[in-house]
Formats: sequence, C-alpha cells, structure tokens
Amino acid sequence: MELQITSLDGKNVGSVTLKDEVFGLEPREDILHRMVRYQQLKAMSGTHDVKHRSEGVRTGKKFVKQKGSGGARHGDRKAPQFRGGGRAFGPTPRSHAIDLPKKVRALALKHALSAKAKAGELIILDSVVSKAPKTAALRTTFGKLEWLSALIIDGAELDVNFALAARNIPDVDVLPVQGINVADILRRRKLVLTKAALDALEARFA
Repeated sequence: MELQITSLDGKNVGSVTLKDEVFGLEPREDILHRMVRYQQLKAMSGTHDVKHRSEGVRTGKKFVKQKGSGGARHGDRKAPQFRGGGRAFGPTPRSHAIDLPKKVRALALKHALSAKAKAGELIILDSVVSKAPKTAALRTTFGKLEWLSALIIDGAELDVNFALAARNIPDVDVLPVQGINVADILRRRKLVLTKAALDALEARFA
C-alpha cells in the first residue's frame, strides 16, 4: 500500500510504501474488542469498598435471648438485615485486570492500524513541529486539514511547542510512538503518523 506524505501545510512532500503485514490485514472486530476490553478493565481503579459484618462498629453482644422471645434467633446488631449492620456480599478492593497474551495484543495493534488504513483514515506526516505553543494557530491548521477528531503519533520525543499547543484542542490527542494503543486509535476519527513514528512501528513489528 502506498500513501502520500503530507506536511502541516497540506502539501505533498513524497510518498511511502506501507508494509502489508502491519497495515494490510483484514480487521477482525473480535480481536479489537478483546484488546479494548483488556485496556478498559486494566484502567479501572477497583477501589470500591463497603463495610462487611466483621467491620461494623456496633456491639457484638447478643441482644435477644436464643429462645422464648417469640421472634427470630439473632446474634448481634451487625447482621446485614439490621439498620446500621454490615453489607452482605458487597464489593471489596480488587483488580479488574484480565490476562491477554502478548502476541494477541501485538496483533490487535496491527488490526487497528489496518482498519484505519482500509477506511482511508490514515495520514502520514513528515513531522510535527511548531515554532511557538500557540493553540489558536494550530486549531486553524487542523480546521483547514479537517482534523476534527485525530490521534497524532510522533516519534520517541514529542516537540514541546506542538504538544503544548495541541493539548487544549478538543478531540485531538498527541502521543509518542511508545504510547500508541488500540483504544485511542479507535476513539478518534483520523490516525496521523509522522515519518518517525511509522519507521518506529515497522521496526517494532519487523
């Protein structure tokens, strides 16, 4: 697959041939779904907690005789059926993360890249460099390019001015190549890769 390399000015500055083993796969929704679910569950804090019967602050003394009261045979007031008692089967802090093989995670990233390439929503840039951290100027540039929802992936080091200018623009994310992930790719309409990011990705999957 061959794509044009563009600049932030919207001009063609060359072309590049994408590797079919990375950008030419037939996207599989099941693999993408597994990866997104893996990321979302891993990101959950899991800090929800309630007080159970053993953690209550009420007395543990038996408040009614075992027999002869005409009612049920209760132990103490911390039982779940009483007001102020402990919660029965409530949530406790835990990790929601699930396991997913490393090869499946790598394959999911290839399928996400291939999905963008197949949909015509993959853009290759020569570089992303800004002379000054001016959000207004960058928003105007994105408007001309029709990047209303975009994920921009640069090389290992981000241009500081460009990152500062883009961070306040809605629906635009800027990440270094080591931070690329399936969930962010699918969340934005356009996927913009710089030449440095493209080289790093192809070397990663070589």
